[in-house]
Amino acid sequence: MLTLLLIVLAIAGLLVVMRREAGAPAALAVLGVLGLVGLLFDAEVIGVLLLIAAAAVAVAGLPALRRQWLTPRIFATFKKVAPKVSATERTALEAGSVAWDGELFSGKPQWEKLLAFKDEGLRDDEKAFLANQCAKAAGMCNAWDIAQERADLPQQLWDYLKKEGFFGMIIPKEYGGLGFSAKAQSMALQKLSANETLMVTVGVPNSLGPGELLLKYGTQEQKDHYLPRLADGREIPCFGLTGPRAGSDATSLPDTGVVCKQTINGEEVLGLRLNFEKRWITLAPIATVVGLAFRLFDPEKLLGDEEDRGITLALIPRDTAGMDIGRRHHPIGSPFMNGPIVGKDVFIPLDTIIGGPDMIGQGWRMLVECLSIGRCITLPSGATGTSRYALGWSGGFTRVRRQFNVPVAEMEGVQEPLARMAALSYISQATVYQTANMIDHGEKPAVPSAILKSQLTEFQRVLLSDAMDVHGGKAVTLGPRNYLGIGYSANPVAITVEGANIMTRNLMIFGQGAIRCHPYVLDELAAKDANDMKAFDKAFFGHAGLIFGNAARAFTLGFGLGKASVPFDGPAAAYAQDIARLSAGFGLCADAAMASLGSALKKREMISARLGDVLSNLYLTSMVLKQWQAGDKVEGEEALLNYSCRFLLQRAEQAFVEIFDNLPNRALGKTLNAIVMPTGRRWNKPHDDLARDIAKRVSTHSALRTKLLENTWDQDDGEQRNPLARYNALLVDYDRAEAIYRTLNKAYAKGELPQTALHPEARVEVGFEKGLISEEDAEFMRVFETDVLEMLTVDDFAYEDFAKNKSTLINHNGNPAPKAEQEETSIK
Repeated sequence: MLTLLLIVLAIAGLLVVMRREAGAPAALAVLGVLGLVGLLFDAEVIGVLLLIAAAAVAVAGLPALRRQWLTPRIFATFKKVAPKVSATERTALEAGSVAWDGELFSGKPQWEKLLAFKDEGLRDDEKAFLANQCAKAAGMCNAWDIAQERADLPQQLWDYLKKEGFFGMIIPKEYGGLGFSAKAQSMALQKLSANETLMVTVGVPNSLGPGELLLKYGTQEQKDHYLPRLADGREIPCFGLTGPRAGSDATSLPDTGVVCKQTINGEEVLGLRLNFEKRWITLAPIATVVGLAFRLFDPEKLLGDEEDRGITLALIPRDTAGMDIGRRHHPIGSPFMNGPIVGKDVFIPLDTIIGGPDMIGQGWRMLVECLSIGRCITLPSGATGTSRYALGWSGGFTRVRRQFNVPVAEMEGVQEPLARMAALSYISQATVYQTANMIDHGEKPAVPSAILKSQLTEFQRVLLSDAMDVHGGKAVTLGPRNYLGIGYSANPVAITVEGANIMTRNLMIFGQGAIRCHPYVLDELAAKDANDMKAFDKAFFGHAGLIFGNAARAFTLGFGLGKASVPFDGPAAAYAQDIARLSAGFGLCADAAMASLGSALKKREMISARLGDVLSNLYLTSMVLKQWQAGDKVEGEEALLNYSCRFLLQRAEQAFVEIFDNLPNRALGKTLNAIVMPTGRRWNKPHDDLARDIAKRVSTHSALRTKLLENTWDQDDGEQRNPLARYNALLVDYDRAEAIYRTLNKAYAKGELPQTALHPEARVEVGFEKGLISEEDAEFMRVFETDVLEMLTVDDFAYEDFAKNKSTLINHNGNPAPKAEQEETSIK
């Protein structure tokens, strides 16, 4: 009996020591004391075994002893098997900062560090810009007109964007810009997402550059010249990075610059001769100044002894001799300005290098550091804004669209995608806002930028597909009235650009995070490079303590023992506690994958992707919880919180299961499964009851719908019709209309109305004649049904309108091709 008790106490004591990462002395004390107890109280065998274990811990765990024999052997092995980190990879790893993503990697997230990023909200001028300028700009857009008639934004909209400083949101006020916070920039792009071409046109100059590059790295002369001109639209910028042979692998640029001298106006000038071919460059067809990335060489060593000077960035005026610019690509679904740029023997002086000659060779670092912020904002904000509009349109449409005498919003087949859309929008809003808030506090979130870009644009893909499904024929028939179809077809652009989602998910999120965010790996690699065994000993055995700690935390939390302390109450507490459990499991699995696969993990992209999926879902859930904690709650929001968190945590657990099932070392996979999920999975997909509740709220005039649709253009005050405003107005009156529908439909079913009264309009008139409804109600329904029919109507066109080449028209019916005699369909 004593033997069993000592074993139980030893296991419990070691688990406590491991959970707290108390180190070898604490483990030695537990084993030593229990071993002595065994010897003193007639349990000699277990006592001796415990003392032997204590001796092993002392030899392997106490720094003074292990450095004599163990650390040198481990260090020698580590130097042989550790993955080599290239210069470009190191630049990417060192760019940006680590914040909450590092806490999730640690396996013991300290929630106070996340909550310490206080939200000070938006300034008054930022709020006014959203309410006025952004609303006016959105109101000047019609998707059909822009995509099919103009292939461009209207001239008056271009003029308005320049006049009101839309292209200078990130430029400080001293240079004539708006000086907006990251949150305000994000909220502006969300509101402008009423039209995807508008959002892209405004978003790109405020993202990767060259404005942001000039702000951070430009010479004072460059800033003084360009920033005011960029802010007021006198200069339209673009940035040339990708090309036919350099997309995701942007470090393999084939575009070159060669240091040389050229005589200009009788004076010999030291500069660069560029040859390049760029594609998919947003705003290139109309840009007045081109930011360019290229590989710089100095074969004559005019700048020094080094011939290969590395990736360098320059800013080139459009009219520079040798540059061919102005042709357009045709992006799928959206006519935003995008095109190629080709340069042959383009000579530029050295002072066109962004930051001047001192920044030669620093281009990759400059790009990565800027991208860590821009990628957090532009496309994630666009996806989030799209989610607001698509949800608003879909909720409104499904409520006024009736089939089988009921709104389709009452059908469970429609409620399921409506609830999913609401959750994806809720998650996106929380994530992009809270991450922007971190940026406003000085963070440069490199790994979260990859999470936001890939996850939120994938949410956009799902959400738009759901919106198309619930709209049916309304959305698949293109024309001026179709507010959804063109944006749906443009979604692949967001999936592909700024790091294709396939690459981002498979290589970047975990691949970058495993080293950048891990508490010890970067220190271990640095110790290896410096051949510093003492630093390696400290990092390696700290790492070992973390592994044991995460194993103990995951295992005990899996049984519900010693729940993590979290600063949340109500429904959020349980989710935060489970994030702590899954974070410990993630940290353990990350270390197990790196240890078992070593450098081969780079090629095992599907395992790396699933580890990234775990991290992504934990990060997204954390942002939802922080938003819930900080924001004002409305009726029905708790159901959406529960749906969203369960949706994300279920995905995280599914990613764990796929990791366990696919690790090459099957014994390791089963062991990790037993430690991380000792009692099996906890989270199932959200319950149908939640879906029904959420779907009803987002398809009616409710507080939850109002909150989810905040910061949209929702007034019918623009130059173009606003479908969201019209749906909102219909939902305000819907309860009254529904009561009248029930009265008339019941009367029709009883035979009190003629069988020929098949349309709602006919039933209203007959119902009024028979005294079933009042004159006031009849007039109300006439107006209501007129508005409903307008929202359900789709466009049609003259027979010959689709053919650009009229000579190709075929006479199918034996009559001459019809002339477009009817009035053109109004785009309003």
